Amino acid sequence: MLPRYPSDTSDLEWALLERLLPVPACQTPKGGALEKWPRRRVIDAIRYITDNGAKWRALPADFGIPWRTVFGYFARWAKAGVLRHILDQLRRRLRLNRRRCPWPVRVIVDSQSVKGAEIVSKATRGYDANKHINGRKRHLLVDQDGLLVDLLVTPADVQDRDAARVLLTRLHAEHPEIVLVWADNGYGGDEFSTWAQTAL
Repeated sequence: MLPRYPSDTSDLEWALLERLLPVPACQTPKGGALEKWPRRRVIDAIRYITDNGAKWRALPADFGIPWRTVFGYFARWAKAGVLRHILDQLRRRLRLNRRRCPWPVRVIVDSQSVKGAEIVSKATRGYDANKHINGRKRHLLVDQDGLLVDLLVTPADVQDRDAARVLLTRLHAEHPEIVLVWADNGYGGDEFSTWAQTAL
């Protein structure tokens, strides 16, 4: 299959991704209708939107799939944990190729405030007084190679420590093998340190 866009999957990428997707309903014991759209095109459409930061409605017509259908796949897979599973498995593969333990035991937490466009709802953005940015904040957990482990997006006025409580609680439940988290001074303070030692 010849790619139409730089974000389209290569044959090697598709061979990796196809195995990580859930079994189509028509192949399960309960059964279901055959899927109308080829999954590779659906994945390519999702990657196009992600790569270009475009609106779902801006999906090019040459994909041949209605944007609502592509969004429907994305939403169902996200809700079912399929996207997280893909992330975990691809990170695991990369770590094994680098002769590392398959699952990270040490992670780094940090955040980045990003200016929000005018179309971003006021309910989902805030003003980061330290960075003088009105927008959103990305809170990231990565392994020592910079591979994504988890993330949380909040309004920019949310304190790093508050977002870290959510992220680290989730991390502790999903990855109990992680024993060390590195953070900068934005996560300091006796109250937060005490909470981390007690709760985690």
